[in-house]
Amino acid sequence: MSAILQTIDTPDGPFTILADGDGAVLSSGWTSDPAAILARIPAASRPGDIGEGETDAASAAEAYYDGDIAAIDRVVVRQFGTPLQRTGWEALRRIRPGEPLTYTGFAAALGQPSAVRAAASICARNAPALFVPCHRVLRTDGTLGGFAWGLDVKRSLLAREIA
Repeated sequence: MSAILQTIDTPDGPFTILADGDGAVLSSGWTSDPAAILARIPAASRPGDIGEGETDAASAAEAYYDGDIAAIDRVVVRQFGTPLQRTGWEALRRIRPGEPLTYTGFAAALGQPSAVRAAASICARNAPALFVPCHRVLRTDGTLGGFAWGLDVKRSLLAREIA
């Protein structure tokens, strides 16, 4: 599988996108380090041929930062995981901007209210950050919790999404 790597500047720092030949985002995050982006994808699913170029997803990320929060919803993503993880990643895309869920609420949205740890794991293993908005899930007490790209970025994204 071949893929395209693109880094853009955002108010939260460099944002790198890895998209497959069809334009689906495989991984993304606030770094300019391609290795950090690749590390988010299971080794067996990583593309073998990666070149630099332009992605449609970069335009959506720029539109998001320009105030079109819904622009990220139109980006196609491709993730590799268990059926529960894939269901969880789809559910993350349904969390409305400005209406974050707690891990408990997210587990309930998955139909498994006692699976709070599994819900947190789904967020932690989310590769196409921003486009699959795991930043919209908070600790049960309402605090930020973790985020692969840092709490400052998570805080900034959540503040941007408050209408």
